[in-house]
Amino acid sequence: MARTSRLSGLRNHTVEERRALVADALGSDDPLAPLVDGGLDEARADRMIEHVIGQIGIPVGVATNFVVDGREVLVPMATEEPSVVAAASNIARMARERGGFTTSSTAPIMQAQIHVVDVADPHGARLRILEQREALMALADEQDPRLVELGGGVRDLVVRIVEREGRRHLVAHLLVDVRDAMGANAVNTMAEAISGRVAELAGGRPLLRILTNKADLRLSRARAVIPADMLGGPEIVDNMILGAQLAEDDPYRAATHNKGIMNGISAVVLATGNDTRAVEAGAHSHAVRDGHYGSLSHFERDAQGDLVATLELPLAVGLVGGATKTHPAARAAVALTEVETAQQLAQLICAVGLAQNVAAVRALAAEGIQQGHMALHARNVAVAAGAEGDEIDLVAARLVEQRAVRADVAERELASLRERP
Repeated sequence: MARTSRLSGLRNHTVEERRALVADALGSDDPLAPLVDGGLDEARADRMIEHVIGQIGIPVGVATNFVVDGREVLVPMATEEPSVVAAASNIARMARERGGFTTSSTAPIMQAQIHVVDVADPHGARLRILEQREALMALADEQDPRLVELGGGVRDLVVRIVEREGRRHLVAHLLVDVRDAMGANAVNTMAEAISGRVAELAGGRPLLRILTNKADLRLSRARAVIPADMLGGPEIVDNMILGAQLAEDDPYRAATHNKGIMNGISAVVLATGNDTRAVEAGAHSHAVRDGHYGSLSHFERDAQGDLVATLELPLAVGLVGGATKTHPAARAAVALTEVETAQQLAQLICAVGLAQNVAAVRALAAEGIQQGHMALHARNVAVAAGAEGDEIDLVAARLVEQRAVRADVAERELASLRERP
């Protein structure tokens, strides 16, 4: 277990020094080696996907200060966006004052859909399928005896009749506890195996047999209390709550509000080799579960006037299978978190998403999002303009001072800098 995630001033060190500090916190000699060069050689990349011609690098940072369920944890985050890692770390520092983040989750249940078409009597077909529920569940479990040995397997079979605009669909759902896997391959295999029998009972033909990424039975939750004085005082808390309420009521605001949550979530999902698209699809479908697209998180004030921030959303991530196992850098990132189960990883990711969300809303409610974000973005603009070495920070500082973080200004300031004797 990491001795502490409170690595103050990490940004003031060189990259090499940061790695040494993180390794020391983990009590390991070189746990981050695969992250140094991306950990992926050409041969391994060629086995992972088709038509490989190269790779693309994404910076991996470490979010510090996190305490999750009483455990000090360092969090790997893969993202190209400035301010994300720093913002999450800052809110995690504030949350430490009230014990950090508290999390919980449901069982890792994934669902596969079997879509049956050309059914004459869908209501009758639904009951015929349910009459054979136990046999169908047993047949599905036979496809993955190892999963059953580990305590997972099919938990239920439900049948839905979906009607919309005069169309009618018969859809059977297999509910499967996938344990420490993301679960796509397991549930898809099970759905394929029973689809013929399901269609036979329904008197139709099987069409689609695939998981749903609306993983609303696989929820993760996080809660944190942030002292009002650390956020900037009661007025800032009031403004944060008002801003969060707009995100609950207005889809236009909610889209950006939830994107802020996903800034944190997707960064950890990507770093650990999990499926960012599946997680994002599940999150946004959850945001519209009652027919209105709104905020995934909620902000309140407790009896002491401190901010209570909560987040609940589907998080289908795994520790076995896929890139999580085949990509050396992903394995190193998972090792950095020191989690032991997929549920622990999902809960940690949820906590990071909540921290990111609080940071963004606080910035909006206080100094405005641009001040901090653009200060960090200025370095990227300086590099794009051609700045090198010490020039990068000098040009970036001038951009921030002028409140003009633009390419043309960076080019002008770089030229001016280089003209000086």
